[in-house]
Amino acid sequence: MSDVTSASRNVLRLAQPRPRWFAPGLLAGIGSAVMAVALLACSAWLITAAAEMPSLAILGMAIVGVRAFAIFRSVLRYLERLTSHDAAFRQLAELRLGIFRRIVPVAPAGLASTGRGDLLTRLVRDVDDLQDLPLRVVQPLLVAGVTAGLSVIGIWLIVPMAGLTLLVCLLLAGLLGTVFSGSLTARADRELAPLRGALADEVLEIVLNLDVLTAFDALTPRLAHLARTDERLRLAALRRSVGVGVQSAVVALCAGVATLSALYFGIPALESGGGLLSPELLVPTLVVAVLVPMAVFEVFGMIPLAIGAWRQVRVSARRVADVVPQAVPAEIPVDGVKPQELFSPDHAVGPVVLELTDLGARWPDQVEPAVAGVTLRLAPGDCVHLAGPSGAGKTTLAQTLVRFLDYTGSYRLNGVEARLLAQTEVRRVVGLCEQRPWLFDDSIRQNLLFARDTATDADLEAVLARVGLAEWAAKRGGLDARVGERGVLVSGGQAQRIALARALLADFPVLIVDEPTANVDSAGADALVRDILTAAADAHRAVLLISHTPVPDELVTLRVTLSARR
Repeated sequence: MSDVTSASRNVLRLAQPRPRWFAPGLLAGIGSAVMAVALLACSAWLITAAAEMPSLAILGMAIVGVRAFAIFRSVLRYLERLTSHDAAFRQLAELRLGIFRRIVPVAPAGLASTGRGDLLTRLVRDVDDLQDLPLRVVQPLLVAGVTAGLSVIGIWLIVPMAGLTLLVCLLLAGLLGTVFSGSLTARADRELAPLRGALADEVLEIVLNLDVLTAFDALTPRLAHLARTDERLRLAALRRSVGVGVQSAVVALCAGVATLSALYFGIPALESGGGLLSPELLVPTLVVAVLVPMAVFEVFGMIPLAIGAWRQVRVSARRVADVVPQAVPAEIPVDGVKPQELFSPDHAVGPVVLELTDLGARWPDQVEPAVAGVTLRLAPGDCVHLAGPSGAGKTTLAQTLVRFLDYTGSYRLNGVEARLLAQTEVRRVVGLCEQRPWLFDDSIRQNLLFARDTATDADLEAVLARVGLAEWAAKRGGLDARVGERGVLVSGGQAQRIALARALLADFPVLIVDEPTANVDSAGADALVRDILTAAADAHRAVLLISHTPVPDELVTLRVTLSARR
């Protein structure tokens, strides 16, 4: 467990249900396992004893015992499944919520080093794997340990040497099964989760860039690389399966040795007399001592499997913990103890003057700043065109103004330094239309409503008309028309207009539009820029347009050009 960091331990603690949730399933599991062993023992005793034709009173007790153990085994098994899975799923909901609480303060800039496909795998598949901690690790270990201990004691009371042999075989099965399984599957357990993440990354990249890869005849080599990654994942899964098979074989072998040992030591005990047992009960009792190890090892076989599951859970916990850095990077803003407010939450947001003085910013894990020395003033009614070559820091500046990144120099809103304000307060007055706006796989209405959930259909239709989408939306079926996953059913220009409509609904006093023509053909770029600036123009709103596309002089009040960063 040396590779389990404190962050991983925190994730594991969050994955383990609370004792009051976990205990009912554990107790039911122990009861079900004990009933299974008792059922086999009682059945074996009944069948053997019946052959010797003892008194009906003795057989009647055994018959009632068989029925009772069978019923209670099924009932307790059902309760164990119901309560243990309920506890795991309830804790899984808290785990997801806890992880997202950790992600929110550093997103999105603090997650840029993790591929989107890998990030999705960590937050979905790896988090789901953590439910195996209570279900396949902790509970099986406790159930198997208690059941095995009680069974050893029971066999020892019948045939002491058989009980000791059962104990030795159980310890050997646990040790050898774990060693053999570990030597074969440890590497596979470490590789499976990262390989799943790498495969998801490659699949996502190919799907998102399929048209470009096809146009440049680069799809075949990418598919070949994807096939190699998939083959590595398949081999890792195969190695793990081989290890689990060897582990099961070792447990089965030890079960056979325990059974033969019980027979070997039980026959002399039978010949020498049974002590407190009456002669007619000696043979049935010996049969119980011989057959019980089979049931015990069926339960005990969960221990090596639980140890293998622990390795996989540990890897998943480490990957989930690694999504978010332990310490928030210096480049990611953090709210102060008592952040100031620009406007009261009970009142509408008023005009805002944005002032930058020698502002600079950099991304996490980068030494050199991505943007530096920016001095700018945006007042209500201003429309500033920000240009510059690729890599000059235009997008970094946009991310900084909405407080995704911290900054050096000065950044003031109505004379208040932005770092003294809550980040939510800054984003309440400064809005961003990104280069690739996110559209949810839902209707036009729902894609607009989250900007202002009190808006009526008339409000939504008015804002669509304002951004030039009224006729298009009507032809598509109105506000109920779906946009598809990530806006696949709309063009790049239409996606930008929908994003602008959302920003207008939110009524940001300062609006930043980042490269709106990046995914638009050249023929429509000029019209899109003109329509955006016309729609966003407002005497109470300042607009910062980041674009390579030339903008007519009559639409802007100021032009700023950033120099390329070396």
